[in-house]
Order: sequence, then structure tokens, then C-alpha cells
Amino acid sequence: MVAALSRHVRKLPASLRRSLTWDRGLEMAQHKSFTVATNVKVYFCDPQSPWQRGTNENTNGLLRQYFPKRTDLSGFSQSELDKVALRLNQRPRKTFGVRDSGE
Repeated sequence: MVAALSRHVRKLPASLRRSLTWDRGLEMAQHKSFTVATNVKVYFCDPQSPWQRGTNENTNGLLRQYFPKRTDLSGFSQSELDKVALRLNQRPRKTFGVRDSGE
């Protein structure tokens, strides 16, 4: 998990690589290694507190339009996943004054 996440995080602009807020799942048990490898600080939400990750929870809801819960993503190519990511990233968002996030 750490190696894969590190590879993807390094592709992000520096302004988006300052910190990461994560659930308390086992996926980030090696969060210290991730921080050393990427220089991205990792913070954890309090248990039972999804509002502490509002953008993530909203994005999960948007992703459900394309991938219902329990969808096996291994059946999709990286190109297909990238197309969904592009569609979501180009959606107008209220937090950006109803512009897409790329403007």
C-alpha cells in the first residue's frame, strides 16, 4: 500500500502533497515510512468521525455513481479509472465558486 500510494502521490503538484488525512484502517500502518518516502505528513481522523474527512466522504458518494459499493476495481483498466477521475475533477464545485477544479 505504501509503495503504490507513494508512486501516485509523487505525481501530484507540490501544493497538493503537504498532508494526507486517513481513516484508522490498517492500510496506513506504515504511515511513517510513507512520510519519509514522500515528505507528506499523515494525520488520522478520530474514530467514528467521518465529518473530519468531508471532501473524501463527498468524493466517495460521487464515485458510487460509477462504481457501486463492493465493485471489484481490478476489472477496470487504469485508462478507464483515469477517465472517471477526469470526469469527477472537471465537475463544477460549489467550493470553487461553481467552476471546475481545474480553473
